[in-house]
This record gives sequence, C-alpha cells and structure tokens, in this order.
Amino acid sequence: MHIGIIGTGRIGGTLGRRLAELGEEVFFGSRKPAKAASIAAEVGHAARGGSYEEAAGFGEVVMLATPWNVTLDLVRELAGELAGRVLVDITNPIAPGGTLALGHRTSAAEEIAAAAPEAKVVKAFNAVYFEVIADPAFPGGRPLLTVAGDDPEARGTVIELGGRLGFEAVDAGPLRNARLLEPLAMLWIQLAFNLGQGTDTAFGWLRR
Repeated sequence: MHIGIIGTGRIGGTLGRRLAELGEEVFFGSRKPAKAASIAAEVGHAARGGSYEEAAGFGEVVMLATPWNVTLDLVRELAGELAGRVLVDITNPIAPGGTLALGHRTSAAEEIAAAAPEAKVVKAFNAVYFEVIADPAFPGGRPLLTVAGDDPEARGTVIELGGRLGFEAVDAGPLRNARLLEPLAMLWIQLAFNLGQGTDTAFGWLRR
C-alpha cells in the first residue's frame, strides 16, 4: 500500500518508520522537503521524502500528523491531492494553555473533513504517543486504537493497519464520534504530561 505521511515530527516519523518496516511504501512530506528526504533515508526500506503535496498525492492512505494551528490551512491547500484518499487525522485541537480548541458541537476531524470534502477522513492514532507507536507491546495486552470515520471501507483499512502495527484497533463508528475521542486524548495528555504518569503509557480495552 502507498502511504503518505504529512508531518515529520516524532509521531509522523515513527509511524512512517513502522509502516515501512511492515513493507508498506512510505513517502514522508514536510514543509522542508530536504528534511523529509533525510528522514526517509534514515528509515530505509525504500521510503521516500519530499513536499507535503507529493506525500498527499502519493498515498492511498495519508497520515496527517501536523500541529493543529497549521492543519486546516494546510488541508485546504492539499484538498485536490487528498480527493479520494483515506486521510487519517492524528491531530488534537489543542489551544494555548493546553485546553481543547474545539468540542461538543464539532471536532478537529470534522473540520478537516469540511476542508477536504472529497477525502475519506478517519480519526485514529491521536491518543498514543510515539513511544507506544514504536513499541506497542505491553504486559497487559495491546494498547487501544480507536478508529472513527464515515466511510466503512476506510475505517476497515485503518483498523487493519492498526492491528498489524500491534494495536487493539476498535471500530468507533462515524466521524462525529471524534467529538468524544479528542477529549479522551486530552485526558491521556493530562495524565502523561501533567500528572506524572509518563508518555510510555496507553489506554487499553478489556473484553470477556
């Protein structure tokens, strides 16, 4: 599968590396194409790097891992390239001061879907940090990965990828449920960064 990674920070970089290790064809995109090319060279596995536009046009699945304050403008710019793609929204709408900029009546994922109306937007990977993406093996079982989106086939694609990456990928229903998933991610952020639990942590999902 061709996978574009938009954003080359810790989360985007780690996710791209793991996917490349699984045998997927990965293209890293950055506002600094030389940086993306350098990361791709470090990753190996025939990964490539270049501009945001190239990454968006390359991917059957495109992972969006950018800071919230630049995300909507960037998605509007890339809307043409993203048409028909599965666009995985990894962002959280964090405002200055560490609070949610959106909630209750909309979500980051829904705003992204409005900015790229022909993309198949799926909310996932927003409540796991890069350490967990790098190594999702926990003694108590697989970490939870919630997957929400309006297109069932797109949801299924991301659930399958999440399972291959080592997560307990759970179908979280339509995209509007991102209004619930983004506050859940904010709870994890509070626990991990402000309440001393650390970032090599994740939520779980128990069944019996």
